[in-house]
Amino acid sequence: MARLARLCVPGHPHLVQQRGHNGQPVFIDEADIQGFLRMLAEAAKASGVAVHAYGLAAGEVHLLATPSAADSLSRLMQAIGRQHGQAFNRRHGRSGSLWDGRFRTAPIEGERHLLAAMRYVESAVPDLRASSAPHHLGQATDPVVSDHSLYWALGNTPFDREMKYRTWFEQGTSSAEAERFRRATTQGWPLGEASFIDSLSLVTSRRLVARPRGRPPKAAV
Repeated sequence: MARLARLCVPGHPHLVQQRGHNGQPVFIDEADIQGFLRMLAEAAKASGVAVHAYGLAAGEVHLLATPSAADSLSRLMQAIGRQHGQAFNRRHGRSGSLWDGRFRTAPIEGERHLLAAMRYVESAVPDLRASSAPHHLGQATDPVVSDHSLYWALGNTPFDREMKYRTWFEQGTSSAEAERFRRATTQGWPLGEASFIDSLSLVTSRRLVARPRGRPPKAAV
């Protein structure tokens, strides 16, 4: 059976995940993380991707990003995957592929899910310093991050936005919400209301919902 094409819809935020090969670490120390972030900032600009949030765990990368073109996410992930893989292998004396196959992604309905997706991505790592959370909480200015308009809508000043996001962030991601985002990203299906999915059908020919399991019922004779 042919593999379903990856779904990338320009102008919509997407959850993106890339894991290390066989669960191995892709970040071992602070130098790995800072080097990756420099590559990410440069590659995002070159590929036309706005990165709204990120979380770098030891063995995986989580992003929330909006592509400007249908191939923007692929260009971004290919660039940082190749560059970081080479740098990581040099620094740590290893060889071979660093990454576990293709990256996974799912478009989300921004109005309903963007802020929750930001929280999910930023809290997916044990150390918030390896995420964009300090940027949104007013603790740092992160050159990687392009703030989404829905984050700006939280307040008229940086202080207002940071305080409101802090309150939201501290509420935490529920297990049900985390599972919803994880499943959408892993399976590659868009996350949103029926009207959102219908709107995507106007700009892509790819199937947007999973087929029912099992064989279709036989037609009545």
